[in-house]
Amino acid sequence: MSDPALFRLRFRFCKQGRLAMLSHLEVAHALERAVRRAGLPFAVSCGFSPHMRIAFGAALPVGVGGTQEIFDLLLKEYVAPQKALEALRATSAPDMMPYEAYYVEHNATAASVCYPVSDYVAVLTKPIDNLQVPESISVIRKKKEKVIAVGEYLLDGPHVEGNIIKFTLVAKNSGSLRPDLLLSECLKLSGSDARISNITRVDQREQ
Repeated sequence: MSDPALFRLRFRFCKQGRLAMLSHLEVAHALERAVRRAGLPFAVSCGFSPHMRIAFGAALPVGVGGTQEIFDLLLKEYVAPQKALEALRATSAPDMMPYEAYYVEHNATAASVCYPVSDYVAVLTKPIDNLQVPESISVIRKKKEKVIAVGEYLLDGPHVEGNIIKFTLVAKNSGSLRPDLLLSECLKLSGSDARISNITRVDQREQ
């Protein structure tokens, strides 16, 4: 998204409630529609199929919410951050509401990889005494089995506080570990019949 002639405005927003069930693509489409309705002077790409110059932060799995999500919007004209924020809030759903806007340098790290460390809080249906963590998890991607070493991506936790679980994951160039998959495997290994009520990414930051 590097273009010194344009203004790169970064928004922070939430994805919660029923809208936590949206896929990353559905979130992207919803935000694009909100930007259009807000009347912001967004830039478009060149070529035969022009599209909005917008970039999204690290994707969340379906069913996982977030309170510190980000996206970058390239503007053709300068708009005061607070004015842009108010315009976008007026066209956004309550469960996907932007709450902060600020400009970043045009050559800043891409939104999708600028904050590789994520803190999660999960709520279970019942309290548990302890949670065991598997050394590895097998997943099927594109009809191929892949074994993920949990220790490569789990930076901290999981910490158990009754029915609340807190843990921190890091995304790498080699891949990432889904928070819902990790917690499901931990519960299975621990022999608990507790289920996941919800998982929320509560913070994103640099490593």
